[in-house]
Amino acid sequence: MLVFATSDKGGTGRSVTSCNLAYQAALHGRNVCYLDFDFGSPTAGTIFNIDDVSQGTPHGGLHAYLRGLCEAPHRVNVWLDSEREAIRRRPDEAGELVLCPGDVGGGEFEGDPQVVSRCADLFLAQEAEFDLTFVDLSAGRSYATQIALQVLAMPALEPVAARWLVFHRWTRQHLLAADGLVNGERGLIKTGTSLGHDEQRLRDMIRFVRTAVVDPDSRSLAGLTAPQVAWLHECNDELHEMAGRLGAGRTGSIGRIPHDPVLQWREQILTNADTRTRKTANLATVRAFVDLTEKLTPEYSWVSL
Repeated sequence: MLVFATSDKGGTGRSVTSCNLAYQAALHGRNVCYLDFDFGSPTAGTIFNIDDVSQGTPHGGLHAYLRGLCEAPHRVNVWLDSEREAIRRRPDEAGELVLCPGDVGGGEFEGDPQVVSRCADLFLAQEAEFDLTFVDLSAGRSYATQIALQVLAMPALEPVAARWLVFHRWTRQHLLAADGLVNGERGLIKTGTSLGHDEQRLRDMIRFVRTAVVDPDSRSLAGLTAPQVAWLHECNDELHEMAGRLGAGRTGSIGRIPHDPVLQWREQILTNADTRTRKTANLATVRAFVDLTEKLTPEYSWVSL
C-alpha cells in the first residue's frame, strides 16, 4: 500500500506525524519504507535522528534517482543508523523500517515522461517489497504531488492500493486551506480527474487528519479561567461546524492527533522512553498514531463518503 502525506500549508505536522506512523507500523510487524518526496526540504532524516541524512543525502537520493542520475535511490536502515538509542532498540517482532531520503540541496522539478516512468517503477518496486510505503509530499500544489497523481493514473498502478492523508491544524485557516487543496481549482480532485482518475475513486482515497488538536476539557488546561474554557468550547464547536460543512468532519477525517508539547518543541519519533520512562510526551499522542496506523489498511475506513 502507498500512503501519500500532503498538506496545503507548512507547519501542519505532516512529516512528523507520517514518520511516527511509519515507526508505529514497523513496531507492529509491518515492513515499512518512507520516501521523502518533500523535494524542497528533504529533512525526514532529522525526525528519525539520522545525522548523515538530516538534510538529504549526497549519494544518489530520490532527486537523483527520478532524474535518471543513479540506478536506485539511496536507502537507510532506520533501526541501525538512528543516533537515538531508543529507536535502535528494535523489538524482535518489528518489521523493516527504511528511509529513502532526497538529495542535499535538491529542489522541486517538473515531472517529464522520464521522471514519471521512473517514479512508476519505484512505486511498483515498493509495493512488491514493503507492506506500507509512506510518501511525504511537499506542501501545497507541488510538482511532487503532480507526479504522484500522474503515476497513480497509469494502468500499471491500478491494482495498487493508495491512500491520501491531507494534514491540517485545527484552525479555521488550516481547514479552509485543506479544503482548497482537495476541492480547489488546482486541487487534488480536479488535477487528478484531468489526468485520468475516476473522481469518486479518487475521493475514496482521500481523508483529512487533524493535528495539534487542543481538547477544551483536558486536565492540562486546568489553570484557565471559566471564561477562557467557555471560549475554547465555542471555538471548538465552530470548527466542528465548519469541518462538517467542508466535508472534513466525522466522515471526512480519519485521524485526530492531540497537541503534544514534545512535538511542538521538537519534531521527533515518540518512543517508550518519551512516554513511559521520561514521561515528557503524552501517551494519548502515541495512541492516536497507533489508531491512525490501524485505520490505513481496512476498507471499511475508506468507504464512499
